[in-house]
Amino acid sequence: MSDLLRTPLFPLYQQYEGVRCIDFGGWELPVQFSGIQKEHEAVRERAGLFDVSHMGEFTVQGENAEAFLQHMTTNDVTTLVPGQAQYTLMCYPDGGVVDDLLIYKLKDQQYMLVVNASNIDKDWAWLQQHMTPGVTMTNDSEQTALLALQGPLAVDILGTLTDTDVSSIEPFRFVPNAKVCDVTLLLSRTGYTGEDGFELYVPAEQAAAVWNGLMQAGEGYGLVPTGLGARDTLRFEAKLPLYGQELSATISPLEAGVGMFVKLNAGPFIGHEALLRQKNDGPARKLVGIEVLERGIPRPHYPIYAEGVQIGEVTTGTQSPTLKRNLGLALIESKYAALGTSLEIEIRGKKLKAEVVKTPFHKRTRAPKTPTQGAEQA
Repeated sequence: MSDLLRTPLFPLYQQYEGVRCIDFGGWELPVQFSGIQKEHEAVRERAGLFDVSHMGEFTVQGENAEAFLQHMTTNDVTTLVPGQAQYTLMCYPDGGVVDDLLIYKLKDQQYMLVVNASNIDKDWAWLQQHMTPGVTMTNDSEQTALLALQGPLAVDILGTLTDTDVSSIEPFRFVPNAKVCDVTLLLSRTGYTGEDGFELYVPAEQAAAVWNGLMQAGEGYGLVPTGLGARDTLRFEAKLPLYGQELSATISPLEAGVGMFVKLNAGPFIGHEALLRQKNDGPARKLVGIEVLERGIPRPHYPIYAEGVQIGEVTTGTQSPTLKRNLGLALIESKYAALGTSLEIEIRGKKLKAEVVKTPFHKRTRAPKTPTQGAEQA
């Protein structure tokens, strides 16, 4: 896998005996360190540490930066204050999704965009294509490492390593120059697991020191290094969308159930007209939760049937590590989206009984102070 990209933390992986790396969108990343089930449970019950340095970071600034981002994204950038982050999407004119992302307001007319790793080049080109005077952009992805400390004990672990009062940071707020392990970094109360936690944006050359410091501090709290396998099952249980599965160029934010991050009254953005029509007409498809009632696990692209006709397909599915139920997310025709609707899923040529069930499949017990649980970055 020598042709694959590696994060600044790659050399540290080998110290973990059970580590297994895979090709993830051109990156050599750990799918697990000690086992997906074990890591998943650790994040739900204690804490896990993720290397997500493959994500992309762009700085957008200039006298027209706010107006530019307001035109490019679906949420309302004008509501942000310095120190606040926002989940949003970039759309094509037809309402399909270019990417979902986070916007951090660093100061007036200066922002950091955090984009999905597989979309870095595409997103950069899309933004450059629509660039306006009074705006400059830099791609800081290679210089920036990203660590995610997630789980109910994240506050306790992080609190031992910094003078910042981490418990007072609200969800989707950040401290731009926090010191953790004597390293100055951006500390954000965000994540992609459905649990409490933080994301640490670190200069690439100092990432190893922060990783090792966090792991050492977390030893007594049951902190474990956590791979992409558990990251996927955790975000799935919380119904957080993954680009390429629940969102894509052919799946709109309204179909994917993230319409609350599309502010149609905040002024025109790319895709505004198409999404306004879709909202007025009602989306033809909806993302729903499904449970397989017979023995079988739903997987992406497995076809879904109702009344003998295919009405959609699974976007993500697995046996839920927390609930031990065979669950999936599926994009299906809207008229079959009501809770309790009987469906069939085709698994290995056999149609099995399934039904529409409530989502998210998991909600954490310690709720945040503000109602922003769903807005987390893929």
